[in-house]
Amino acid sequence: MGVTQVKGRAGEMLAASYLELAGCTIRARNVRLAGVEVDLIVQDGPAQVIVEVKVRRRSDFGGAAAAIDPTKRMRLTRAAHALLQQGARRVRIDVVAIDLDAEGAAVRHYRSAVTE
Repeated sequence: MGVTQVKGRAGEMLAASYLELAGCTIRARNVRLAGVEVDLIVQDGPAQVIVEVKVRRRSDFGGAAAAIDPTKRMRLTRAAHALLQQGARRVRIDVVAIDLDAEGAAVRHYRSAVTE
């Protein structure tokens, strides 16, 4: 496993821990929905949440949150529709952005970050 994959897995574990501390329940990790790899699926109250985790060391291109481009938004929306077809009543798409610097990690949780 390369450095990027190790960093991504560590970011997903940090995001999952953060979400659990926030009261969510982790339902699945690294699953495929409608051909889209989803980092996390969590239960947050009545909503099932697709969570995209982004980790970045550099902020000169907008940081981790800016890494969700239109193509990724479209894929996440397709995954959300698949989750609805599987019987979920409420689905939302969140982003957990992790920006790394010399002093540590800044974790930001964007609820309903991707909408149609």
